[in-house]
Amino acid sequence: MRHNKKKGLKLGTDASHTKAMKKSLAKALFENDRIKTTETRAKALRSYAEPIITWAKKGDIHSRRLAIAKLGDKNLVAEIFDKAAQGMWADRNGGYTRIMKLGARKGDNAEMVIIELVTEPVVKKAPKKAAAPKKVETKVEAVEETEAAEEAAE
Repeated sequence: MRHNKKKGLKLGTDASHTKAMKKSLAKALFENDRIKTTETRAKALRSYAEPIITWAKKGDIHSRRLAIAKLGDKNLVAEIFDKAAQGMWADRNGGYTRIMKLGARKGDNAEMVIIELVTEPVVKKAPKKAAAPKKVETKVEAVEETEAAEEAAE
């Protein structure tokens, strides 16, 4: 059964340490725009940080208070909301972070990644043109020609 189970990755620690780790990683990500960490921490951070950017795009006072509660730093939240107000993520609906694999760490072979905020605008794909219908050669014409040749030969 699923009584008292929390959503998300545990990251090998108790709940309070996991929460503090995600908060710290999110602060570092928003201050530096990219950080180097393990793959599982980056995946956990992505689901923690992306709602903050969504709140920043809304820009209302309730969203600001939610972001302050999640990050714990008013100045950093003000900076994020200013970036969103300038249209940094205006054309992007989700997917505000990018995870790029680096390889294994030397000491413990943990998969290392760089997680960064995506700042470039969305490039919309050109709509595909409908393929021209292929001309299908009918075999009937070829059969008629051979029949005509046979009749002429007789």
